[in-house]
Amino acid sequence: MLKNDTVITINRLYGSGGRIMGKRLSEEFDIPFYDEEILTMASEESAIGERFFRLNDEKAGNNLFFRAMGGLHTSLEEPSVDDDITSPENLFRFQAKVIRHVAAKGPCIIMGRCADYVLGAAQVKNLVRLFVYADLTTCIRRVEEVDRVDSREALRRVNRISKERRDYYKYYTGKDWEDMANYDLPINTSSLDIDQAAELVKKYLELKEIGSTVNV
Repeated sequence: MLKNDTVITINRLYGSGGRIMGKRLSEEFDIPFYDEEILTMASEESAIGERFFRLNDEKAGNNLFFRAMGGLHTSLEEPSVDDDITSPENLFRFQAKVIRHVAAKGPCIIMGRCADYVLGAAQVKNLVRLFVYADLTTCIRRVEEVDRVDSREALRRVNRISKERRDYYKYYTGKDWEDMANYDLPINTSSLDIDQAAELVKKYLELKEIGSTVNV
C-alpha cells in the first residue's frame, strides 16, 4: 500500500510501455489511474465540450510568443471563464485544476499532461515523478505489437507522438521533457518487461519509505 498523500506521475516515450506499467501499478496498489479520464473530468468541471480537450490533448498551443519565450508562465493560474475559455492555454489550466483536485483526494497515478510540473508547483509532499523510455528499436517493436501496424507506421507514430509530447511539455512548463533532472526515477525499458519495470518502481517506493508491496 501507499501513504495517503503519494502521487505517481508518469511521462513516457511512445512505445516504451509506460502506460501499461502505470495501469499495472494502479491495480497492484488498488489506487485510481488517470489518463484520458482527466479530459472527461476537465470537461465536466468547465462545462466545455470534451472534444475541445481531446483536440488539444498533449499538444502545444499555437501562441508564437509563448513558444519564443520557452514556456507559458501563466499555465498554473486559475482558468478563465471569459472569451478565451476554449483557448489551448485555458484548457490546460482546467486540466491542471483537475490534476490538483484528484491528487488531493489520495494516492493515484497520473499519466502525462505535465502532471509532474503541476503537482510539483503545488508542493505535493510525496510526489514521485517517473519517466519511462526505451531505445527506438524497442519502441517500434512494441507499437507494432500493440497497435498492430507495420514497422514504417510504427516509426512514424513514435516520432510524431513523442515530438508532440516534447513540444507540449516545453510550451507549458518551459522545461525539456527528456531532461532526466526533472524526474525522480527514469526507467529504461529496453531490456525490461512490464512486470520488471513495475517491480523497480515498487522497490523505489519502499526505499523512499512511502510504499510497500504488502497490502493490508
